[in-house]
Amino acid sequence: MSSIPPRAVFVIRETDLEQLIARHATRDQARFFLETRGQRIETVEQRHHQFHAALAAARASVPAEWRQALVRRADLDRFLFAREDIVIAVGQDGLVANVAKYVAQQPVIGVNPAPDLYDGVLARVRVEQLARLLPGTTRPDAPVERRTMVQATLDDGEVLVALNEIFLGHRSHQSARYRIELAGDGEEHSSSGLIVASGTGATGWARSIAEATNLPLPLGTDERAAGYWVREPFPSIVTATRMRAGKLTGEPLIVTSRMNDGGVIFADGIEQDFLGFDWGRRATIAPAPNSLHLVIG
Repeated sequence: MSSIPPRAVFVIRETDLEQLIARHATRDQARFFLETRGQRIETVEQRHHQFHAALAAARASVPAEWRQALVRRADLDRFLFAREDIVIAVGQDGLVANVAKYVAQQPVIGVNPAPDLYDGVLARVRVEQLARLLPGTTRPDAPVERRTMVQATLDDGEVLVALNEIFLGHRSHQSARYRIELAGDGEEHSSSGLIVASGTGATGWARSIAEATNLPLPLGTDERAAGYWVREPFPSIVTATRMRAGKLTGEPLIVTSRMNDGGVIFADGIEQDFLGFDWGRRATIAPAPNSLHLVIG
């Protein structure tokens, strides 16, 4: 057993105030910008101070012998997580999804810094619970939910992982053209793109598509499976609409681009972090080999 004390890695994102000042350079300019839109900077500042007070309280909850680190969301792709890390995402549910793709089997705790503002579906732990919860996370039998993630692998080896869903389509409102294949069955498509979702993601964007199309798929959050849904497939001489939704268990979904340019693949709604998916590129999508180990509060 390692004698290295655990490291609590706190993950945060910029507050609205920090983003405003980064964009407008000064507080006065940020205040002027908000006032022209009928808003007050004092409200944004109050939320900023509330967040940092919650973060300070969370960091004070860490056992004295543990090490600590702080990483911002924008730096996650450059941060090296260690095996003994306990990852603590302080923020909205989306921050937990951002973290999930960068960790292996490290326990992840989602801390809700503002229960009056955020639902806390993934960030379900309150700051005042953290001191009692942290010591038990180092045990092999720590209570965690092993949430299945989704992975897209391109034919050149590029990989994209998502906790909620992966989108494949065109970056604009143009039709996405591609070939879809599953377990030996396949057809050409022209649609608004398709998504492949985990059980976690099946309660969000995928749910709205499933309800609109009356194509529900039962998916557990820890089930080694994913579901796919095609958005608005269009029938024509060369395109079909038979493969509109399905469950991925053993066989992966294979999608080959028929778009000359503008094809993209992105994960968890982060459109700016995309892989190019132009003509001939082939994506294989399936449940990811790693799961998110979400600590149960």
